[in-house]
This record gives sequence, C-alpha cells and structure tokens, in this order.
Amino acid sequence: MVEVIVRNGNLEKAMRVLKKKVQKAGLLKEIKDRQYYSKPSEKKREAKKRGIANFKKEQKKREKFL
Repeated sequence: MVEVIVRNGNLEKAMRVLKKKVQKAGLLKEIKDRQYYSKPSEKKREAKKRGIANFKKEQKKREKFL
C-alpha cells in the first residue's frame, strides 16, 4: 500500500511524492497490463523487447563514459 503524508498543507509536493511512489511500485504498469488480456506468448515477446531495449540503453550509457 502506498501512503503519503501531507505536511503543512503542501498538496502539490504530496502529489509529486505519490506519483513517484506509484511509478516505483509499478502500479500504473500493472493496471495497464490487466486492462486487456494478452496471451502468454505476447507477454514473453514484450518482455524480450523490453530486455533488448534496456540492453541497448545500457550499452549507449557505457559508450558515453569511454
């Protein structure tokens, strides 16, 4: 469960903190995934695409520092 405490009536800051916590917990992604049924083979395919994209992103970061 995600909880955020509003201090000194600063609602804007509390909303920013809430958005970060929800994103870090992966709740939005899970809601979007559950909105429609996808076959297990489609899930595997998407996971593989994400893995390849992350690998390429890491490679670009490493090239920058060299």
